[in-house]
Parts: sequence; C-alpha cells; structure tokens
Amino acid sequence: MAKTKTTYFCQSCGTQHNKWVGKCTSCNEWNTLVEEVVRKETKNDRLQLFSGNKDPKQSNKPELLQEIGLQDYPRIPVPGKELARVLGGGIVPGSIVLFGGEPGIGKSTLMLQLALRLKNLKVLYVSGEESEQQIKMRAERIGVTTNSCFILQETNTQNIFQQIEVLQPQLVVIDSIQTIHTSYIESSPGSVSQVRECAAEFLRFAKETNTPVFMIGHITKEGSLAGPKVLEHMVDTVLQFEGDTNHIYRLLRATKNRFGSTNEMGIYEMSGDGLREVTNPSEILITQREYATSGVAIAATMEGNRPMLIETQALVSSAAYSVPQRSSTGFDLRRLSMLLAVLEKRCGFRLAVKDVFINIAGGIKVEDPGIDLALVCGILSSNEDLPIPQNVCFAAEVGLTGEIRPVNRIEQRISEAQKLGFEKIFISSFNKKGLDLKSFSIEIITVNKIEEVFNKLFG
Repeated sequence: MAKTKTTYFCQSCGTQHNKWVGKCTSCNEWNTLVEEVVRKETKNDRLQLFSGNKDPKQSNKPELLQEIGLQDYPRIPVPGKELARVLGGGIVPGSIVLFGGEPGIGKSTLMLQLALRLKNLKVLYVSGEESEQQIKMRAERIGVTTNSCFILQETNTQNIFQQIEVLQPQLVVIDSIQTIHTSYIESSPGSVSQVRECAAEFLRFAKETNTPVFMIGHITKEGSLAGPKVLEHMVDTVLQFEGDTNHIYRLLRATKNRFGSTNEMGIYEMSGDGLREVTNPSEILITQREYATSGVAIAATMEGNRPMLIETQALVSSAAYSVPQRSSTGFDLRRLSMLLAVLEKRCGFRLAVKDVFINIAGGIKVEDPGIDLALVCGILSSNEDLPIPQNVCFAAEVGLTGEIRPVNRIEQRISEAQKLGFEKIFISSFNKKGLDLKSFSIEIITVNKIEEVFNKLFG
C-alpha cells in the first residue's frame, strides 16, 4: 500500500514546498502555494503505459556523439501555409506542441480542422471538455469529412494510453491538458502536479514512439499559459493564439520553437464555417479610403520572413488635463514616449503639452522598429492637420539623435509595397548601399533626418 502525504506546490512556478509559506522562495510570488495530496508509487504500481516503453529496470548508457545513429524523419506536411510557416515547415515526428489561447479564441476549432484535413494520417482527438456529439456538430459546421480522425472522450491518461496502444495513431491531439489526470497523483485535475505529470507522460510517449502530440492549454487572466512554468520548458513548441474577440482576425505566433523560427506569424479569419487562412494580410490591414486623412501613415514591416504593410493611425490634440495623455494600442508605449521626446528635442515640435494617441489598425501588435518613421510621420500629420498621400509608405527606424536608421530585409519591404501599388517609399540613406534602385518601379526616397522627411512630405 502506498504511503499518502501532503505537500505544497507553487501555482506560478511549480516549486514544491514541505510546508506553507506566504512567499514562494523560487519565484518570489505571494500567496501562490496550494496544498495537494501526493501518493508515492510502489515499485509494481506503474505498469507499461504504451508499446515501445523500455523496461524501467534498464537504464540508458552513455554513447559517443559520433556513434549515435541518426534516422531521417521528414516533417509531416500540414494543410495550409499559415500553420506550416509558424511550425517551421511542418510537424516534426516525435515533437510535442503546446497550443494556448484565450477562451473562445478558436483553439479547439483550429486543432479539429488540422485533425480533419490530415487525410493521410490516423489522428486521435482526445477531448476532456466536449462530448463526441459536440465535436461532431463542430465538424459538420467546418464542412470537412475524413475517415482517418478518431474521437475519444476521456480524461484518464491510463485509459487514453490503452486506446492509443490499440489504435496506433500517427498524431494525437489533447483538448485540453488541464482536464487530463493520472491515477498516480491524487490531486484534482488542473493542479500543478497533475498538469506536470500528465505532460511528462505524453512527452515520454511522443519521444519513444516518434508520434507528434498537440496539447491545448488554458491561459491565466494575465495572458500566460496556466500551470507550472516547467510545462513550457518540457515541450518542443509553444504556440499562442491571439486576437480580440471583437475582431474577426486571429494571430498565431510561436513563443518557443526548437525546430524553427519564433518570429513567424500566421493570420486567420474567424467565420461561421471555421477559421480561414489570410494569405495576403496587407490587404486587410490597410483601410481603403476615398480621400486622404491626416494622421494615417502606411508602414512596411516584417513578421519573420513575411513582409506586411500595416496602417498606423495617430491623433494629436490639445491636452484637456494638466497632464497630457499618452495612449498606444498595438505599439510599445515606452517607445512612443521616446519618439515624442525626439520630436520635441531634436526637431522642435511642441508635443509635450498635447495628447497623443496611437493605434495599429487591424488589432495586431507590432514590435518591428521599422514602423518608427511611419508613426512619426503620422504624428506630425495629425499635429499639422496635413494628410499624407495615400500612395506613400515608410520603412525606417528613428534614432535618439533624430537620424533615420536602416532596417533589415529592405528589398522584401520595397517589393511588397510595389506589389500593392504604392508609388513612393521612404527609407534610410544607409539602406541604399547594395540596393539596386533600377530593379524597382516604385520611387525610392532616401532620407537622413526627420526634417528631410517633413519637408518632402509637407513642403
């Protein structure tokens, strides 16, 4: 008979404590320790969970790096370009992917679409939140049929692995990891010890059977993935599904990827029949106007290897209070304060006594410094109430001395602007080196200072 004991786990970092304390000694968070009942396993307690497990009495032996055999496992092709781009080209066999997002954002819909569209693979979709009938209704709404997707409504890992051993799937989807529990831990589902142990069991299964596993995870009110931080360290890839529920567009980003870049982004459109991929995001992120409006500037930015043109909006007005307001949506507020200080100190524009509001159209968040010049021009346009021509875009960074700094991948930015019909693009003079201006039909204007841009735009 196993011995039962009680211990305390930090809900923030997962650190185990022998007794309750007010502040976790590992992450220094207050009031995060929760008491959980943990049962130690006996030697004969844990059975072989799935085929391919090694005898627990046998231990691995160290091998020379040169003597380790390497097998070629090609990536599994993914239907659609957006998910494949974020994953790094496809699904790596034996990888484990953690997929997080807010409630109602479309996590289960995207994973079910993936399971239904992988027609050449046997997929097991394990649901701990919905019944088979609810998943069937969603599948009919998506409108994709397949004979290779199996649905299992189960929350116990031992029963799940029994069905996996019988079915032998080639891909497993877990919805969600917070609802799954193992019999070896006596705490409730969703607790730190349960999430950590269940994830460890699926991790061992994925690595030993070379079967990819997708795990859907809940997030906290702060926007981070729920459960211990060690969960993100255990998996190979962490995907974040973002977006405002008031907008129809959803953004898929990789915050961690052992097999690809973390700078890529996928864009989806939520519709009544599921999620639709947006292949040309520049067209949806730029508002089509009949006439030019002050405060609007178009920036040529990069998201990973994908060039995009986005619309930046600025509003400058007289301060209604003694302290001017600074508001930014989709852009770093501290960098906005820096740009306003540069305009005040280096260029002589009196913006310290005015309210400044910045918005990135489309509900996306941009961290590329290449949109600095577009934001500055939008602020100056709103301040002077002079519209910027609609056929002009910008791609440059602004330094503390007021100089226009170069940005990377300038050829791709210019090509994207030219493809969308823009006639002029402002770039830094330092980007001119090695750039073949004759290969572009768009007019490329090189500048060194903000004053040059202001004179060329507004005279």
